[in-house]
Amino acid sequence: MFAHTPPPPYYAVIFTSLRTPGDQGYEAMARRMLELAARQPGYLGVESARGSDGLGITVSYWRSEADIAAWKANAEHQLAQHKGRQTWYEGFFTRVARVEREGPRPADGAK
Repeated sequence: MFAHTPPPPYYAVIFTSLRTPGDQGYEAMARRMLELAARQPGYLGVESARGSDGLGITVSYWRSEADIAAWKANAEHQLAQHKGRQTWYEGFFTRVARVEREGPRPADGAK
């Protein structure tokens, strides 16, 4: 599904990762992080995809850089970050961008 974001400006956190083999609790933690992020002030939505080769890109959208910093500092999220570095990812990269404009919005119900 496409995230339903407000008109710009807002921020995007782009998390690109390469998974290690096996689950090792990853899917359960990923679901928990989505639930937790959705309750954070300033959270606007998320879009995510992962290929069969383990390469994934998750883009989360936020109202402000302060909201992003608060999410990064969340204690439960920090535990997940640590587990990711130690167990779940062969490598990862995070980018933060300010969204200044966007193209046409998808039709309601588009996937």
